[in-house]
Amino acid sequence: MGHWTLDDINWDRFEPEKVDLELLKLVKAACMVEHHSGAYGQYLCAIFSDHLDVCEDATNWAEEEVQHGRALRRYAELADPSFDFDDAFARFTKGHPIDVDAELSIRGSRCGEMVSRCAVEVGTSSYYSALRDSIEEPVLREICRNIAADEFRHFKLFYKYAKHFQKIEGLSRWSRFRIAIGRFFETGDDELSYAYYCGTGDTKPYVRKQANTDCMARTLPLFRFEHVQLGVGMALKSAGIKPQGILGKSITRVCWIGFRLYARHMQRAASYA
Repeated sequence: MGHWTLDDINWDRFEPEKVDLELLKLVKAACMVEHHSGAYGQYLCAIFSDHLDVCEDATNWAEEEVQHGRALRRYAELADPSFDFDDAFARFTKGHPIDVDAELSIRGSRCGEMVSRCAVEVGTSSYYSALRDSIEEPVLREICRNIAADEFRHFKLFYKYAKHFQKIEGLSRWSRFRIAIGRFFETGDDELSYAYYCGTGDTKPYVRKQANTDCMARTLPLFRFEHVQLGVGMALKSAGIKPQGILGKSITRVCWIGFRLYARHMQRAASYA
């Protein structure tokens, strides 16, 4: 599945004077979340153990996600030689384990799981696109561009399976919409918050709400309307709603307004505000 490797990145173009130290905190968090994708691949294989094609694709997907983590890790270590990935990742995985032996999806159905995976790929594709458009350092821009393209391709993979299992299970459009939008805006997810906390090297006790607020306060302002529009449109598609229809456009506008209000709230509540 892979279309690029770490050797394809032009690391010699690195410009240390253009490194944004605040955005680098997000890179450190992202490299740990991506590295942890091997466990998610096992989780999907456990749920779809009787579908060898799904398991094979999930394994390949996880390998690509881990590659994203390796690329972001190398960049983080290049930009900040003091960053101890092994220590941070050990803290992260210990504090955020994944149930790789689950037999049923936490989304309630196989179609729901695939819709949820679509939403995750929507969010990550939009996120790396927003990050790419917000930075000046050329190496990180190249990495984010590559990852964003991969995530969009992953969305199409999971969308194929979402349609397949929807025909089998008959999950309603409303149920698919609820899962997609709910997962897309699931910013209270402890995984990213804890990765952000571990990546900063903070030695104070972990406070989920504050870590999430600080992480979101740095992340959400990166998004422009076109990033949210693309993300919501992809999520609507996975739910069976036409993004360019009247309903789709109305939902997108409401999501954008809500997104901006939430971003401002997080910025005001951040510990560094």
